[in-house]
Amino acid sequence: MHSTRLTHRLRFALVLIVGTAASATACGKDFLVEDPPHIIVAENLYNSLAGFEAGINGLYAQVRRERQGIDGLNQLMGTQWVIGTDNGYANFVSTNERIFNEWGIRNISTASIYNDVWAWLYQMINGANTIIGRADNPSIGWSETDKNRILAEAHFIRAWAYRHLRYSFGPVPLNLTESSGSNIKTDWVRAPIAEVDKQIETDLLFAEANLPGTSTNPGKLTKAVAQHYLAELYLAMDEPAMAEAKASAVINSGLYQLITSRYGVEASKPGVPFMDQFKDGNANRNQGNTEALWVWQWEQNVLGGGMGIMRRYWVNRYYNNRGIAVTVDNGGRGIGRLSPTTWSLSIYEPTDDRGSYHAVRKFYLYNDPANLPTGKQLGDTLKMRTTALERMSDALWPSTRKWDWADPLNPNIDEQYNDQPYVRLADTYLLLAEAQFKQDNLDGAAATLNIVRARANATPITAAVVTLDFILDERSRELLNEENRRETLVRTHTVLARVKAHNGLAGPVIVARDTIFPIPQSVIDANTGRPMEQNPGY
Repeated sequence: MHSTRLTHRLRFALVLIVGTAASATACGKDFLVEDPPHIIVAENLYNSLAGFEAGINGLYAQVRRERQGIDGLNQLMGTQWVIGTDNGYANFVSTNERIFNEWGIRNISTASIYNDVWAWLYQMINGANTIIGRADNPSIGWSETDKNRILAEAHFIRAWAYRHLRYSFGPVPLNLTESSGSNIKTDWVRAPIAEVDKQIETDLLFAEANLPGTSTNPGKLTKAVAQHYLAELYLAMDEPAMAEAKASAVINSGLYQLITSRYGVEASKPGVPFMDQFKDGNANRNQGNTEALWVWQWEQNVLGGGMGIMRRYWVNRYYNNRGIAVTVDNGGRGIGRLSPTTWSLSIYEPTDDRGSYHAVRKFYLYNDPANLPTGKQLGDTLKMRTTALERMSDALWPSTRKWDWADPLNPNIDEQYNDQPYVRLADTYLLLAEAQFKQDNLDGAAATLNIVRARANATPITAAVVTLDFILDERSRELLNEENRRETLVRTHTVLARVKAHNGLAGPVIVARDTIFPIPQSVIDANTGRPMEQNPGY
């Protein structure tokens, strides 16, 4: 018999096996009792604080896969949450990305992207379930504080995974116990969204109560991150007063403040405060980023350091234009599969730092003397298209500079190793404004929005202009190509209307069924003990 490894994947009775160990290699008094000293399995990992720390680190690595590739450097795991929206579309198109430009017959339950995302999220959930279930072992020598912190991180990550699932697929099966080869189910039932939300709330409240206020480890979760997601959850549950309380707890904690002055590694170069937090060497709190709630960590040439591919996906193929070469100053080498929509680029005032050249690539300077177009000289400007309708395979399309990064020794490498803000205080302010709006406190919402706008040098607004659409517009201005935009639109029930209004490719073809993804056909087929309902229209 062979050990079931941590990465073992079933063909789904939901694909709920990761971080568990149903294994055997035995010798001893009872050959059925497992003791595999040369293999890491749950039985020999989760018996000490160090073992649980290793397990939690494994969960963080799973979380970071959202900004990594499904298969190495290709197929960004989070693609489906950022394009096919009002502010993102597929530029250079592959099979998965075409779904979110074209919908129709491409948006089907057998599409591999849905299967891959479902598997990834349930693997993460089962890893968290394994840690939560095995933490009750009385023989583990750890303090109550350490135990509760470990549990808080596991509860948070389980909630985070279910959050992605409910915004992607609607009602989904709830599994709260470790899955192993002996208890695999084939009769799962999709839990109503209200039930899923209640479990997310329970997990986040536990995390809030037990996560530390601060951490010396820049990638670790803290209380504020749980409070931020609780604020968002309560908006989804139509509990705006509770959302306001959680967002206010973060904002008023005294631990965070918006970046309003230049700082850090490029403070002496031309730029704007808004963009400093995205610079390599500036992202973490110990590097001066007072706005950061949660920063994802990457490290080059370090075992387990991982790598992201956000620049690979969001930075355009500008080097396909003659006379423009890949450089560090140009942001490194992108492949431009994802791009902002024309609408999203059009909603900035001229003075708004978030739409300035420092934040969005609107032109390049010719820098390749061996390949200059006729009549061009080094240093001449090549302007990007900023008012044209969205088009595919367009190397002249603008791109965000939030993900610029390049290795100065080899700017052409595909991988990216800079630490990246994932949750920022500005987002918390925007959740607060939404909560105030939903309670008819338009003056309060305007004041909150103006805090975010002031940092960007945008014109102050009055209560008269505050609507849900304005708040969603402001979220796009602030969080362009950064937030999981589709999830925000699902939460606010605005996917169909806003995609139709603002996405020149997806808008004409999207229909109501496309506002929620299909349950992967592999999941339905594997649930042989009970029919699993598919989402409407698929």
